[in-house]
Amino acid sequence: MEQQEIIVEIKNLFKSYKRGSQIIPVLQDISLSIQKGEFLALMGPSGSGKSTLLNLIAGIDKADSGMIHVAGIDIESLSETELAEWRSRNIGFIFQFYNLIPVLTAFENVELPLLLTGLSRKEKKMHARTALEVVNLLDRMDHYPGQLSGGQQQRVAIARAVVTDPLILVADEPTGDLDRKSAKEVLDLMARLNSDLGKTIIIVTHDPRAAEMAHVIKHLDKGVLNEHSQTPL
Repeated sequence: MEQQEIIVEIKNLFKSYKRGSQIIPVLQDISLSIQKGEFLALMGPSGSGKSTLLNLIAGIDKADSGMIHVAGIDIESLSETELAEWRSRNIGFIFQFYNLIPVLTAFENVELPLLLTGLSRKEKKMHARTALEVVNLLDRMDHYPGQLSGGQQQRVAIARAVVTDPLILVADEPTGDLDRKSAKEVLDLMARLNSDLGKTIIIVTHDPRAAEMAHVIKHLDKGVLNEHSQTPL
């Protein structure tokens, strides 16, 4: 069997936060490999360090010590400016509360990440249309977020996340604010992005239905990665 390419390599990662004079450990000696094209779910109780680990992989936060290589780049060694540029090219973000800009249409929200690229105006419009087509919302492109349902807003957010064709999609509780039907639509869409477009997806979730979509489930508890993580059938 062919060895899959490792896209994220984490070794001996530690992260803590200061609260006054106290130091609160959040992640303790985390080592983890994620293959290219994998759909990974991070699960665990609140405060277990799931979102912190996701933010470290996405280059939003920095570790106290340890190694994070993403597609061969040591992201811990990058400056803040280099990290911001690296994130914009390599990471697509999907949040629980969508983070759409209310005064922009669905189309304008999706096009936003492309404003920092060297694409022509015509290319930007084409990319944004394609991303909205992928999430089946081309007919809502001129609607504002307030005119869309929660599920539609999350699909717009997913279109915005994929419009730059990032290496990795990171999703923090993407179904946490959705009803059952909308959550299923969003999860089915993410599964398609993974299977049809080969996107590597890392999702933090409490939702067992979301975890069922994943190839691999890793459990965090009190900042420690459970060695007995399972692969769904």
